[in-house]
Amino acid sequence: MDQLWGNRAASSEAAVAQRHLRRLWGLPETQLGVVAWPAARRERLFGTWHYWWQAHLLDCLIDAQMRDPQPQRHARIKRQIRSHRLRNTFRWTNGYYDDMAWLALALERAAQVVGVERTGALAKLTKQLLDAWVPDDGGGIPWRKHEQFFNAPANGPAGIFLARRDGQLRRAQQIADWIDETLIDPETHLVFDGIKDGSLVRPQYTYCQGVVLGLETELAARTTADRHAARVHRLVAAVGEHMAPAGVLRGAGGGDGGLFAGITARYLALVATTLPGESADDVVARDTARSIVLASAKSAWDYRQTLEGLPVFGAFWDRDAEVPAEGGRRAQFVAGAVNASAVAERDLSVQLSGWMLMEAAGKVTA
Repeated sequence: MDQLWGNRAASSEAAVAQRHLRRLWGLPETQLGVVAWPAARRERLFGTWHYWWQAHLLDCLIDAQMRDPQPQRHARIKRQIRSHRLRNTFRWTNGYYDDMAWLALALERAAQVVGVERTGALAKLTKQLLDAWVPDDGGGIPWRKHEQFFNAPANGPAGIFLARRDGQLRRAQQIADWIDETLIDPETHLVFDGIKDGSLVRPQYTYCQGVVLGLETELAARTTADRHAARVHRLVAAVGEHMAPAGVLRGAGGGDGGLFAGITARYLALVATTLPGESADDVVARDTARSIVLASAKSAWDYRQTLEGLPVFGAFWDRDAEVPAEGGRRAQFVAGAVNASAVAERDLSVQLSGWMLMEAAGKVTA
């Protein structure tokens, strides 16, 4: 890894650890991410905790362990996993398939990359995601249980996870083909959000592109089917043209949106490091993905604030970050999603995204 990006990733990790990592309810051998900094009392007590943000925190800890293996962080990863189940009332599952897919991905990486095995959890989550597949209803996997909304943020990470699971490659391909047939904008080639009760839900979010890039890259690397690499070529070009003004990934504010660009950066880095093939199109896709990651990382770092020597990243990587203060509107969970704090930089999601981006820059410069 390039030492510059390694150092920046380490600073990003230290910032999240210092400001956000706390024992769950004071219990020994536990740890979760407090969802805001500065935090209100309810947040410090994990009255709010946001299942899928914690899954991305775990993923970032795994990135860091790959970059710089440390016994202390290995213990932190185990504590994070244990505490996730504890705070989720002794369960691994919940009512949202996108949430479960993100946790499944992080647990799969914990097992493969750092040797922290949770076989039972992975079996439970795999069953949830396999059983959710309902082609007779127009899907896809629905966003949450008992709902007819089939979207990229559930199907993309579920597909990546299943592509990496022994024996589930065919279902991962079915998911990728469903997305390609149902959710691709014929004009921009970007991924629409989803389909609800048979009607297209047309917003195009950065992380929808990211997860589809991740899925198609995994399938290009694991199968002999040419269609997967061709879809990666097309989508990387579309992201470069429509979602990265001046080469920098577009922000989506705080709350859940704080994670969107970081997720996209993670899977652009996967394209840059994992997409196979030596055709001109393969090389262009890898080079474009790498350049978007690095331009975004340079811009996010240049526009950061520094507090006590550690970075505060902005929700938008092409403008100055704002240091959050006590008080002001706090992020709220409304209708299945978390909206932003008044100052988006207060939200753990935004800081995780910056950290994820720095780790991605390290990967593409390795």
